[in-house]
Amino acid sequence: VIMFYAPVLFKTIGFKDNASLMSAVITGGVNVLATWVSIYGVDRWGRRFLFLEGGSQMFICQVIVAIFIGVKFGVSGNVTNLPEWYALVVVLFICIYVSAFAWSWGPLGWLVPSEIFPLEIRSAAQSINVSVNMFFTFIVAQIFLTMLCHLKFGLFLFFAFFVVLMSVFIYLFLPETKGVPIEEMGIIWRSHWFWGRFVREDDDVTLEMAKKNGLPTNVDSI
Repeated sequence: VIMFYAPVLFKTIGFKDNASLMSAVITGGVNVLATWVSIYGVDRWGRRFLFLEGGSQMFICQVIVAIFIGVKFGVSGNVTNLPEWYALVVVLFICIYVSAFAWSWGPLGWLVPSEIFPLEIRSAAQSINVSVNMFFTFIVAQIFLTMLCHLKFGLFLFFAFFVVLMSVFIYLFLPETKGVPIEEMGIIWRSHWFWGRFVREDDDVTLEMAKKNGLPTNVDSI
């Protein structure tokens, strides 16, 4: 959403027209470059690491941006010309936020769902995933400007709160899928401390495959 409304956002917090457009171009370039970090590191560092690191970085940047905007404009939202150094700091932390999203939640939000579903339901599950993603992207895009007008700097704290919830969910409920074939994801789910109670026991062939690949074969083993 920040990418959608970057020119409006920067103009709202005091940038001039040309400066707001240039800042949007900069954040777009950062987004493209940072995506290559995910391409390089997703199979080296793992999905969970990128999710959690990206979530932490996004949370910190949103809180800092909220503080900077809140100190400058308060709750009145009256816009004055920003000092150059102040504007650069705001752009810097928004770029750091965008880079974190670009190498974690952005691409992995599409990659991980394609890895975790069994082959039998993969097509249907991916369809639901894409539909839900697009639906909530549409909703947030429609209400973003209204929320910005009403919440002002609190908008960044609002989204920071949800970043925390997302990161906690990843930490507790998402198993690592790096290097795991799709055919063996059932073993991973059955071995998970929470999801294992909802997954049926696999047959002997699958258990033998798990033992051969050094994967856990029961919930108590993790």
